[in-house]
Amino acid sequence: EYSATLLIGIKHDVTQCVLITCLLCGIMRPGLNAILGPTGSGKSSFLDVLAARKDPSGLSGEVLIDGVPQPPNFKCLSGYVVQDDVVMGTLTVRENLRFSAALRLPRSVPQKEKEARVNDLITELGLTKVADAKVGTEMMRGISGGERKRTNIGMELIIDPSVLFLDEPTTGLDASTANSVLLLLKRMANQGRTIIMSIHQPRYSIYRLFDSLTLLVSGKQVYHGSYRCCAHNNPADFFLDVINGDSTATAMNKIQGEVCIDSWFSPILDIDFEELSGSRQTIEERLVEEYRNCSYFRDTQVELERITQGKQYTTKPTSRSITYNSSFFTQLHWVLGRTLRNLALNPQTSVAQLGVTIFLALIVGAIFFGVKDDQSGIQNRIGALFFITTNQCFSTLSAAELFITERKLFVHEYISGYYRVSVYFLSKILSDIITLRTIPAIIFSCVAYFMIGFKTTPEAFFIFMFTVTLVAYTATAMTMAISADQSVVAMANIFMTISFVFMMIFSGLLVNLPSIMNWLAWLKYLSIPRYGLTALEINEFVGLKFCEDPAIHTTVSPGSGMMTNCSMNTTHALGITCTGEQYLDYLGIEYTTWRLWENHVALAIMTLIFLVIAYLKLRFIKKFT
Repeated sequence: EYSATLLIGIKHDVTQCVLITCLLCGIMRPGLNAILGPTGSGKSSFLDVLAARKDPSGLSGEVLIDGVPQPPNFKCLSGYVVQDDVVMGTLTVRENLRFSAALRLPRSVPQKEKEARVNDLITELGLTKVADAKVGTEMMRGISGGERKRTNIGMELIIDPSVLFLDEPTTGLDASTANSVLLLLKRMANQGRTIIMSIHQPRYSIYRLFDSLTLLVSGKQVYHGSYRCCAHNNPADFFLDVINGDSTATAMNKIQGEVCIDSWFSPILDIDFEELSGSRQTIEERLVEEYRNCSYFRDTQVELERITQGKQYTTKPTSRSITYNSSFFTQLHWVLGRTLRNLALNPQTSVAQLGVTIFLALIVGAIFFGVKDDQSGIQNRIGALFFITTNQCFSTLSAAELFITERKLFVHEYISGYYRVSVYFLSKILSDIITLRTIPAIIFSCVAYFMIGFKTTPEAFFIFMFTVTLVAYTATAMTMAISADQSVVAMANIFMTISFVFMMIFSGLLVNLPSIMNWLAWLKYLSIPRYGLTALEINEFVGLKFCEDPAIHTTVSPGSGMMTNCSMNTTHALGITCTGEQYLDYLGIEYTTWRLWENHVALAIMTLIFLVIAYLKLRFIKKFT
């Protein structure tokens, strides 16, 4: 937990970042400012606090910009490069930068100027040769790791921020690539930017680029300020050894007499780490104590008091807010366009969905091919309709990954002020419904309907297609509602499968619904397959005759509900004849026009409810660390 007051200047020539806390304090001026510490020392958490990307609840302190409180939308005004790359891999470097420029630059900036800024940034970042190359995904080869990292940096530099934060920018890069990235950051720092970065264990060629250094151990500060380096040594290794309580580090430096640090750290060399090695906490406390007693700490405190003299600050950070530089429709245009383009350039999901749809349509069409108007035709029709309905439900499981795979990208772009949650949600809904739900449902209907031999009237066909599509919409909305706040696709699929199995049981075919106990009977109203199957049964059976001669009658087998033994001039005691209406009566289904469309209304209402739930989950999902 950090108790911090931070001051960060943002003017290019006079920028200074000042941190005042009981545990952490310091000034970060224009230049390359590094936060160093071992794994688990709190580097990333501390960086998030400085960048206003940490949940303010539980924090106390104040962040100041040039001596005034940090604005609530500071995270939208500064740049933040996360540790994991968060760019759209199916787009080119230029397209990604153009997307950032379109949404993050003010509307007053002409399009030509935005394009010019993109081109200038490509040149500045050294990405000219790969500007029109795709960034790359797991399935698609793209640019190198260093070029990818520079593209991520460019996404933030598009707004020309005076303060740029980077969370371990060298992670996953080889030594040469990491060095080139840091040289780029150094050039930017020399232009007057305040660059603050966390880093684990830099090599000497990287370490010597830093203008100031902050050392952390278990969330506590053991040093903050500038330093000098001696030749042939790596101070970063020495610092980490001392922080981790490695006695050999101090011993060797005593023997060699070469210490690449300023005089404040010399008392550390006199600490008997072997004596303290039994308690890591004791070592940490001693390091913190030595720093607080050194002249660096006292000088920093004096300067901080001068900056804050006569000013009153709150003890708790202000609430976070997000501002947007583009309108709702501009955001929708760019986000929806990027989503559709991503689907087109990454066709594995869409092609697989269409391929599976066509395959299943051919299979079900072949199994139930040419159903007849007799007793077997009744059973085959019911079986085909049940399969079609349940298949539409289970085929929507692919929607579970809709919000999960891009979770980090969405959170980063939303917090940075790219777009509203509603824009992202609407873009995903429209792209998924058009490409992965509507088109497959239409293809499935066209193939299966005529192969099976359902009613040949145009009205019946279009009602069938509409019902199948609506079932797909409702099942998709339910999948989104369940998976919107999940972080693992497998867990979302498990929840969805269990839900659809229960719905399938209460569809009306596998169990006689009136015979279900009252305390379970209400579950039938939540069954998507039940509404779809009922609508399809009414659409198919009304007006259908199963005997060529109207004088032919039939009986119904009480056990199976199937019609048996049509015979001339005989009537069953129940008086059931060979018509679809009589079969619907036996099932207890009313076949009026309203009874048909009420199933569609129920599906539409369920779709809206599930979409609202999905949106609310996405809206209130945890967006801060």
